[in-house]
Amino acid sequence: MEFLGTTQTANYCGPKKGCGFSTLPPAVPAPEIQECYQPYYLPGYRCLNSWRPSLLYKISNAQTCVDEGATCRSTLRPPTILPALRSALFCRYNPHDWDQSNELQMRGAEASRLWASRLTGDSMRLMQDKDQLTRQMQEGTSRNLGQRLSDIGFWKSELCYELERLLNESYSLETVKRRLECAAEELNCPLQVALECLYHREKRIGIDLVHDDVEKNLIWEVDLLKCCQEQMRKLAQRIDIQMRDNRDAQHALERDLEDKTSAQFIDEKCFNLRNTSDCISFFHGMEKVDGTISVPETWAKFSNDNIRHSQNMRANSIRLREEAENLFQTLSDQLWKQFTHTNLAFSARISEVTDVKNKLQIQLAKTLQEIFQAENTIMLLERSIMAKECPLKVAQTRLECRTRRPNVELCKDIPQFKLVNEVFTIDDTLQTLRLRLRETQDTLQLLVMTKCRLEHELAIKANTLCIDKEKCMSMRKTFPCTPRLVGYT
Repeated sequence: MEFLGTTQTANYCGPKKGCGFSTLPPAVPAPEIQECYQPYYLPGYRCLNSWRPSLLYKISNAQTCVDEGATCRSTLRPPTILPALRSALFCRYNPHDWDQSNELQMRGAEASRLWASRLTGDSMRLMQDKDQLTRQMQEGTSRNLGQRLSDIGFWKSELCYELERLLNESYSLETVKRRLECAAEELNCPLQVALECLYHREKRIGIDLVHDDVEKNLIWEVDLLKCCQEQMRKLAQRIDIQMRDNRDAQHALERDLEDKTSAQFIDEKCFNLRNTSDCISFFHGMEKVDGTISVPETWAKFSNDNIRHSQNMRANSIRLREEAENLFQTLSDQLWKQFTHTNLAFSARISEVTDVKNKLQIQLAKTLQEIFQAENTIMLLERSIMAKECPLKVAQTRLECRTRRPNVELCKDIPQFKLVNEVFTIDDTLQTLRLRLRETQDTLQLLVMTKCRLEHELAIKANTLCIDKEKCMSMRKTFPCTPRLVGYT
């Protein structure tokens, strides 16, 4: 172990003791130690290695032995190097090391100064660029806010104009609605007759609930009557729905106006903010929060859609008012014409139903005859199937008995072949007869269902004739006069 240095207070640093030899051997050179640690340094700055002394200094000390008569021995003991002596006389660096270290320090300092100078210049330019960019962005934002305020003012004026026109149209539409409700009350009698006919015809059963000419003419008659009552009331309901739509459009315009007023106030406040304003503060993270729900295109489209929707509602209101005016004019002529057409349709329908009822009765008689024949066929098929069961049992029993023949007697001879063929043939015959029996039974089932349907249809036709001929036509013998149809007493 080599000592590189010790403190002067160590217990082995005392005075040098005498020994049996006069001179010390040369000092063993210290092994060179290479460090693997590379410290951090700035660009252009060379790292300083831990220097080791490159010169070996010999330590000699002439000492005389204590005994005068003693002579130095030719062979010396191994040298003992004391730590105190090494720490006192062993120098670590030479002048070349010292000069090289100072030169490296000056080069590192020069590189650090150059790097700091360049960094300072870049920092000044960066601050100037960022100051100019910040100022330009703030001016641009102020211009954008001013343009935004101008856009909000334009759409506010458009919304106010459209709202005023919509309110006037809603008032006119409400007046027409009251007129329709008053006129509809004068047509209860003819409408009641037509509705009673429809209600009675709703009692038709099954297929006779057909949308025939009578039904169509009655519906047209009801529609024409509703052009003065039911359709007037229906038109009044449509007007009421239209008025709700108008109110919805009105509320949309008012809400849009209110939102734009609030947005205008907020944008004016933002437009008037300056770097010296008192109300500004830090709101960290607000630039990462995107609470917007529209873009300039959709924002303008929203107000434009509200205005267009309001215009469509006003157009619908105008059409409804014109339709109500035309309804009063066309009522009287069409009602009498439709009343005549409906009566003619009733007469034709009664004739058709009577003819179909007679044909159904003929078909019912023929169906009953076919049912009788099908029942006889089923009985014969069942007897034939029962007759085939005994031969099948005989053949299968013979096959089973022949399976007990011993050893080589189990021969596939002609009787065996014929028995197998007989079993397959009888089984196929039974399958065919059972299939035909099922088909005949299905046919019988179909005939029975047809009989039920025919009887049901006959009952339906009788019910239809009773409704059309006795109930409806008896009510349609009178009709109100023209003055009462148009609402006069």
